[in-house]
Amino acid sequence: MTSKPTPLANPSDMMKIKQLIAEDHLGGWDKAWQNKVTPWDAGQVQPPLRDLIEQNQVPLPKSGRALVPGCGKGYDAVFIASSLGLNTLGADISATAVRSASEYLGTLPSAPAGKVEFKALDFFAFTVPEDEKFDLVYDYAFFVAIPPTMRPDWGRKMTELVKSGGYLITLMFPMDQPKDAQGPPHYVEFEHYAEALGDGWEKVFDVIPKRSLENHIGRDRLVVWLRK
Repeated sequence: MTSKPTPLANPSDMMKIKQLIAEDHLGGWDKAWQNKVTPWDAGQVQPPLRDLIEQNQVPLPKSGRALVPGCGKGYDAVFIASSLGLNTLGADISATAVRSASEYLGTLPSAPAGKVEFKALDFFAFTVPEDEKFDLVYDYAFFVAIPPTMRPDWGRKMTELVKSGGYLITLMFPMDQPKDAQGPPHYVEFEHYAEALGDGWEKVFDVIPKRSLENHIGRDRLVVWLRK
């Protein structure tokens, strides 16, 4: 548990986010970071991700490459690199977020040397050569941040970026948004992820986390997918 701010903890901040994104879908995220309006920034690794890896709940790869789109300040990306030993790319549309992530990495006394890199990029325009596809991708609060009309593109891009036999970790939150919610975050159900991914993926792990951030309890779901 934590007493630090968690996503959706401040309704006024969420209203500011919605306004910024409505005015500028891509640039609004950087403006949010510039103005320190980041209610999704938990200040720590997400507990369900920590438990998944530390308890070896799924036999995730211990070598290769990982990607964290919408990485924010990079807590989860650094944890994946340090705990699994993967060369991890934290990506965000916001250059300000990427600078913050790099600064955060620099404050860690035991940061995984050479294992983490942060880049400002557009996930949907991002491509890699066949021999550089990812063994693991982690999505937390990225799927729900994009417009629902872009979810099929999200699925196609995940299929394009993850190698056969690779994994996609989806920490789904918030699962209690009303259907008419004007996101971000947008209304989401498990089926929305499954439909976007299609037949090229197999669900191999699906739990309601036993341990979550205080403001997430009963509102998140952890699903791991295997790329066929």
